Amino acid sequence: MEDVDRLFRLYHQPLVRYLTRRLGDRDWAEEIAQETFLRALRQESLTSERSWLFAVATNLVRDDARKASRQRARLELLANEERDRVVEPEVTSMERDESRAFARKAIDALVERDRLALLMREEGLDYDEIASALDITRSSVGTTLSRARRRLAEHYEALQQSAEGRDHVAG
Repeated sequence: MEDVDRLFRLYHQPLVRYLTRRLGDRDWAEEIAQETFLRALRQESLTSERSWLFAVATNLVRDDARKASRQRARLELLANEERDRVVEPEVTSMERDESRAFARKAIDALVERDRLALLMREEGLDYDEIASALDITRSSVGTTLSRARRRLAEHYEALQQSAEGRDHVAG
């Protein structure tokens, strides 16, 4: 591929944002993006550049699943240690952190196809690009996104209700 500089300028930031949301770790996202662009270098030509890049990145993440599990466990441990060190956290900061944690858990609770479709759509991929990257029909993208949004909201609300229940018991 001769025009990797152009590809990099156009797609690096969206790809890294997608991967960061997918993985929860920007450094790891950068590594996957770098490997994706290295693979693009090896291609003679690309027909659907953006969907090809997102599909390759998605596959690299799948291939790296064991590493992801270890990394998430490490991040949770660090987050717990940080919480234990904080003596008097600011309520708004605590609520914001809790909301982010609920959102991350709700996204992680989705089946992989739904999660990936939502994250790709958030990055601005159109239905054709999402269909190509996930190897599904264009007509099923809308259904997949609708189902994913509904389930995401359900998971998020369940997490909030569970936390409220714990707060009432503790209070």
